[in-house]
Amino acid sequence: MSRTSSSVRDYVALTKPGVTRMCLLTTLGGFALAPVAFDWIAASFAMVGAACAVGSANAFNMWIERDADARMSRTRRRPLPAGRMTPAAAVRFAWILGVFSIVVLAAGTTLLATLIALFAIASYVLVYTPLKYRTPLALVIGAIPGAAPPLVGWTAATGSIDAPALVLFAILLVWQIPHFLAIALYRQDDYARAGIKIVPLVRGTAIAKIQAVAWSMVLVPITMLLVPLGVAGDTYLVCAVLIGTGFLAWSFTGLDDRAGTKWARGFFFASLVYLPALVLALCLDVAGG
Repeated sequence: MSRTSSSVRDYVALTKPGVTRMCLLTTLGGFALAPVAFDWIAASFAMVGAACAVGSANAFNMWIERDADARMSRTRRRPLPAGRMTPAAAVRFAWILGVFSIVVLAAGTTLLATLIALFAIASYVLVYTPLKYRTPLALVIGAIPGAAPPLVGWTAATGSIDAPALVLFAILLVWQIPHFLAIALYRQDDYARAGIKIVPLVRGTAIAKIQAVAWSMVLVPITMLLVPLGVAGDTYLVCAVLIGTGFLAWSFTGLDDRAGTKWARGFFFASLVYLPALVLALCLDVAGG
């Protein structure tokens, strides 16, 4: 394998491609659901800008956490802790992506979408990342910039923050909590070595499971709010109830004392299925509407 292709892969890895893909999906969803004529040019600017913003925040995060990543088994093979890239190259790439994202959003969308993306980058890097080593509340704080993509999509189309956009934001924000609690539950040893203050380590496994159930319970009714707001119809409602009930039921099984790492890992993968399934149900509903 050539050095060039290896470098390209490492730069892509800095953006956390899996996270970026999910953010692209929700950005497009926010744009497509907005009550305006769909504009492919503006949508393209919004998606490119959002992807670069997410990639920038993730690259800055990896640059800041390179020493902690070296102590965790799941992250020690990343470009910086593995020594395949210098910190200077990584932070330069993060700045380039960040500036490019703001330029693209400002040129092709709206001022509000641009400001939301800028806020998301800054809060993720300057607030959430350092707080991870101080308090488990960082989980909720980090979910705020993490839920920005649908807002970027909606405001890129409309130039305003409306009630449906806030619901989309809330869905993504609340979904992140049980998703990351599941990761924390089956990766406790890794986080302990890195010195990250996660709920299972600070408040105990039982509290983490209870929180996962509580946030999953909140998630179900929030997803239904899109129906009375006129964004979705009966098809989406039925799917949201079925998907949400299944996800909630899985969270409850974790309260069993015998539910350990295997349950947490399964719940994590269930969360990865839940969000795309919900978006697909919404798309089918809108397409058939």
